Amino acid sequence: MRLVDCLPEAPSVSDQPRRGQIWPVLVAALLGVFAFSLPNLLDPIIRHDDYPAFFGDAEAFWEKTLHEGRWLNYIWHLRGIVTPAWLNFSVYQALWALFAAATSMAALGGRGPGWFPIVLALLILVAPPASLIALWFNTLIPGLAVVSLYAVLACYLSPRALRLLLPVFVVVSFMAYSTYPLLLLAVVLVRSDDRSLKDLAAVLVLFIFSFGLAVLTAYSLNWQVHGVFGVPLASWRASNPAADLAGVVANLPLVVQSLSDFLIRTAFEFKPAVWFHLGMLIGSTIVLWRNARMEALYLHAGLWSGLVLMAIQISKLGVIAPPRAFIFVWLFYALLIVRTAEILTQKRGLSGRMARNFVLLILGSYLLQTFIQYSVYRPWQEETRRLAKQVAVAQEPVYLRGQALQLPSAKAAFIQTETALVSRIRQQTGRTTILCHTDPIECAQAKARGGTVVELK
Repeated sequence: MRLVDCLPEAPSVSDQPRRGQIWPVLVAALLGVFAFSLPNLLDPIIRHDDYPAFFGDAEAFWEKTLHEGRWLNYIWHLRGIVTPAWLNFSVYQALWALFAAATSMAALGGRGPGWFPIVLALLILVAPPASLIALWFNTLIPGLAVVSLYAVLACYLSPRALRLLLPVFVVVSFMAYSTYPLLLLAVVLVRSDDRSLKDLAAVLVLFIFSFGLAVLTAYSLNWQVHGVFGVPLASWRASNPAADLAGVVANLPLVVQSLSDFLIRTAFEFKPAVWFHLGMLIGSTIVLWRNARMEALYLHAGLWSGLVLMAIQISKLGVIAPPRAFIFVWLFYALLIVRTAEILTQKRGLSGRMARNFVLLILGSYLLQTFIQYSVYRPWQEETRRLAKQVAVAQEPVYLRGQALQLPSAKAAFIQTETALVSRIRQQTGRTTILCHTDPIECAQAKARGGTVVELK
């Protein structure tokens, strides 16, 4: 058995044996991810708090081990080498393509028309939360590598072996990004044999145990290193932790707000599309329930388990979760609608053609929207490159005068802090610059000391 072969599952009412090659799906996924990433490929934008990972600055990242429990990412910061941003982004996107292709083959490999796994892989790739979180690519490379490895293992390990490995992968991936384990849950669920309520309960219990072990591990590491048993949120998050049941209830509107933000961003701010996706979800659930009931239960169990975990975290911590944290929701959504289209296509009727067309409509529009999304960062990248050329030849020390966040290109790229500009100049030139308006006296005396003031226009 080669690495690229997906082992067949045991026969069942809703899921027949399957086997397929991952390579064609992976090639299609790689072509797709690099095509819609093209505007951001050669000079990818880096979010301000992703620069420590780019520079390999472990000291700057250290506080996130306490406030976010990201110990795997901290170890990555200690690697001691700095590679180009374009290379890091390409590696990250390639890993995302690998995860999409492997998960698609684990779910659909060799069953039905061969193009369905490709469609599913591409639909996973264009998840709007994925394009949002990809802007922290330098930091998240190791975590996504762990998640992708698990998906690949699902293509040649038995479901039993895959479950035995789940606790290890959940613990490690949790210390990269807290919702990564929910992607692993999806992989386990689609690779389940002999589906039954008892088996589903066993999978969920194993996952809850694994997730609890991951939390306990992060807490214990913080206790041993920082002297704090837990993961206290940083002050900038302005959290309102719940101390009792009344506090949890008071924080429930934050859960609603988080879900609302996710849905709107997922629809690219086009609200009617939210209702379209909800209709697709409901319709797919009905079709799958009638044709593959246990499969529908497994996928919805994973989806709602993730949403419950998110609701618990939000209501307990008292913070709004960003849309990128809900990446698992799109994954389950893609699995549901593509599997439904596959089932209806086998019936060779109008419903099958409509289901295929709806899925392809979503895929085509989201490929285009994702390409456009990556394009909005180009003005900022171009403007900062021009600024970097001025800084590169200027007499040091170099001062930047003006409001960086007020630049049109900064607003279009959703730049959150002015430190992003300082880091960007350092990335381009290797030089450290000083923002004038943060220290007016220093700015006024810059030329007197032989320095240079560069205007932000």
